[in-house]
Amino acid sequence: MSIAENVEKIRRNIAEAAGSGAVLLVAATKMNDAAHVREAVAAGVDACGENRVQEFLEKNAQNAYDGAPKHFIGHLQRNKVNKIVGSVDLIQSVGSAELLTLIGRRAESLGIVQDVLIEINIAGEAQKSGIEPRQLEEILEFSANFSSVRVRGLMCIPPISAQSGDNRAYFARMRQLFVDNGHKKYDNASMDFLSMGMTDDYMDAVREGANMVRIGSAIFGRRDYGAGKSLLEE
Repeated sequence: MSIAENVEKIRRNIAEAAGSGAVLLVAATKMNDAAHVREAVAAGVDACGENRVQEFLEKNAQNAYDGAPKHFIGHLQRNKVNKIVGSVDLIQSVGSAELLTLIGRRAESLGIVQDVLIEINIAGEAQKSGIEPRQLEEILEFSANFSSVRVRGLMCIPPISAQSGDNRAYFARMRQLFVDNGHKKYDNASMDFLSMGMTDDYMDAVREGANMVRIGSAIFGRRDYGAGKSLLEE
């Protein structure tokens, strides 16, 4: 199937899972070249999400994302903050107060307001970034220190699921955090987006309340990590 056909199929699946309400489709473009990214944009994805800073810079220079908002969805290293702030519309992976501070300072120096999502380590996995759920209120209150940052919601990457439905409990917990904090008033923070769900579990995520999903393989096909590793490593 073509990229356009894949996007159409995903849209149908999302509509079936969502019932009603808009769900934004973010194309996870890691290890896909500029030509394939342009195909996804032409097929009508709502945004393009890149995982790696160097890959983003290379494809951005090739105008790969023209016509779609740009999101950064991978782990953002402190020494790469200056290359991403102001270059993307949304940073989805803010997983610490320290990173939020660096983003806020950089955005202030540029005279802009940078939109971000707070990443939650919803399963408490040691190898993954993100704050613990109990820390969410604290970091949302902390965001008030930076008028140059606007928190727009939450993001998570749950464990790799062995079978369909395994992650629904994590998604449900994220939805509860999203709703609970949406009722509270924070300066520079609102609960507009709940970004969760990828190729293997996006329908479950939508059923549990996601209004933004990040889809790579179901759009572009399975990635060949061996073939692209040397080119794309940071």
